[in-house]
Amino acid sequence: MSTIRTVCVYCGSSAGSDPAFIAAARRFGELLAKEKIGLVYGGGSRGMMGAVAASVLEHGGRVTGIIPEFLKTKEGLENEAQEVIVTTNMHVRKQTMFERADAFVALPGGIGTLEELVEQLTWAQLGRHKKPILILNIRQFWDPLCALFEHMRRLDFVRPEMAFNLLVAEAPEEILPKLRAAAAKVSEKEKVGAPETVERL
Repeated sequence: MSTIRTVCVYCGSSAGSDPAFIAAARRFGELLAKEKIGLVYGGGSRGMMGAVAASVLEHGGRVTGIIPEFLKTKEGLENEAQEVIVTTNMHVRKQTMFERADAFVALPGGIGTLEELVEQLTWAQLGRHKKPILILNIRQFWDPLCALFEHMRRLDFVRPEMAFNLLVAEAPEEILPKLRAAAAKVSEKEKVGAPETVERL
């Protein structure tokens, strides 16, 4: 049985056009703080990223921001975070986020959010870790992606032996219970994968 101490959140540096997205980010940040679960995220102060981080901080929680040097200005570095890690490139950023997190949650976002989510699903599919991965499907944002995954399964591009477990929550309040239930089925050793294989990812 593994525990959830930190959650890596992938989300947009923009707010999107629906106020429900920012509201969900802020609510999830509040829940993380109240449950004393640390936030690991991309380090920005704008859009969805800024909303979730600001909410964690406002409610007394801990934030670790991980950002590449070249994005500090573009994404607006969140200087109030208790820990800020500036990396040399995107690859180091993503590896560091992986190492610091016990689970992954994708809120609405753009291409970068999608890429980070799919990379973690790929690593899980290849057996490199068993950390829970969840999407917050607020306003059915992720429905097209779920439909694409089902399409891949029907056409045998995602075969049973390559199946991955993508958790889906419809509201922020569902996220932590689902992550904890998934984590409880995996030991701490199984969760992180073999160091020699993770290093090569």
